Amino acid sequence: MTVVCLDLEGVLVPEIWIAFAEKTGLEELKRTTREEPDYHKLMNYRMDILRREGLGLKDIQDTISQIRPLEGAKDFLDELRGMCQVIILSDTFEEFAKPLMRQLGWPTIFSNSLLVDDDGMLKDIVMRAEDGKRRAIEALSSIGFRTFAAGDSYNDLSMIRKADAGCLFRAPKNILEENPDLRIFDDYPSFLDYIKENLR
Repeated sequence: MTVVCLDLEGVLVPEIWIAFAEKTGLEELKRTTREEPDYHKLMNYRMDILRREGLGLKDIQDTISQIRPLEGAKDFLDELRGMCQVIILSDTFEEFAKPLMRQLGWPTIFSNSLLVDDDGMLKDIVMRAEDGKRRAIEALSSIGFRTFAAGDSYNDLSMIRKADAGCLFRAPKNILEENPDLRIFDDYPSFLDYIKENLR
């Protein structure tokens, strides 16, 4: 049996931090894992900006409540889940993910969590595991599953390369140039066809 593991943001839903940056006008918050490989460095950078601007968890959640899945994502995911088990492996946080999972029909998601102070300000992140996406692939393989992985950012590369098969989906030019051996897809029909080939 093959388990398909997908990134969330950029693959099924828009980038949360980009949406928040657009709402607040803070262009510096548009920096994501597509540009910064070090997730701890990225999150510390984001939290410094939030503290400077007096923005807390509720402000981010208000933005998330307005986010909708990417066009075609729900149908793609529904069809895929009809063929195999699917797990979303994301470096987002459970405090962010719930309204998005509701819109996607409650797929299984492995994510991280946040530490928030009494004023609702982000204090720190609690990672489920360091390089958790790769480790999830390793764990699934260790109990007899074949794995397929796909994502669009630096933090997806280790799981894609550890999986039995995988590809990039709508990845930016810098990641494509640095990983020319990986297949890339930009639309859900061709992406789904490639996954189907790997399920046979």
